[in-house]
Amino acid sequence: MWKIVVGFVVFAVIMLFVIMKAGDQVDMSGEKHGVEATHVPESAAAPASGASASAAQ
Repeated sequence: MWKIVVGFVVFAVIMLFVIMKAGDQVDMSGEKHGVEATHVPESAAAPASGASASAAQ
């Protein structure tokens, strides 16, 4: 029984440490699907890098 209590206390301390370090940037909502998902296709990212390379020449 005491091992369960010690395990819970250790887990709680680790979680408090992680929450304190991350601040308000922790996203606990799981996987995103739909409008709220932020995904940039590779084809949209490729021209931006190509334009900067041609501007440097």
